[in-house]
Amino acid sequence: MTEIEAPTTVHLAVYDTLADWETGHATAWLARAGYTVRTVGPDDRPAGEPVTTLAGIRVVPDLALADLDPADSALLILPGAETYDEGDALAPFTAKARAFLDAGVPVAAICGATAGLAREGLLDARPHTSAAPFYLAATGYAGGEHYVEADAVTDGDLITAGPTEPVAFAREIFARLGAYEGRRDAWYRLFHDSDPAAFAELHADDDA
Repeated sequence: MTEIEAPTTVHLAVYDTLADWETGHATAWLARAGYTVRTVGPDDRPAGEPVTTLAGIRVVPDLALADLDPADSALLILPGAETYDEGDALAPFTAKARAFLDAGVPVAAICGATAGLAREGLLDARPHTSAAPFYLAATGYAGGEHYVEADAVTDGDLITAGPTEPVAFAREIFARLGAYEGRRDAWYRLFHDSDPAAFAELHADDDA
């Protein structure tokens, strides 16, 4: 099911209390399309020390945030985490998101990570979505008029979604990266709508 001639690296931020369910569709299917997924952890974490997700899964980051250069990445994915609502510990990740966007490299944020972007000022003038308008309003950001009631929203290089929409989130990521051209609708219908006919459409050219 390879879709690109040479793998391109997608970076997945990982940190304590990461919401496990929010990025699995995106990362698994990007890997199937030929992308390399590398994890990026906090700078204050000693090398080799894992982060722990909400499910208690321990993940050893591939690299530290300070070592991440937008020029080396096709996309930065920021999953939600309870830590986003507990202080500024994850502010360096949203600052890195700003660096990515300034460099013209896309960023995809879901759930709590959208609140982090709001605090960073990255949603003040962009169409976006999240868990609910009042959730982002609590950050004190200035972008309330740009909030969109939608499963997921893409505005140029920035993708946002709420915590209940990991499938729509993945769909927007695929579209931004050009993955699964001609098959994204089938993929979405299979995983979002449980449409059995979509399976055959999605895999129609596997043996071509």
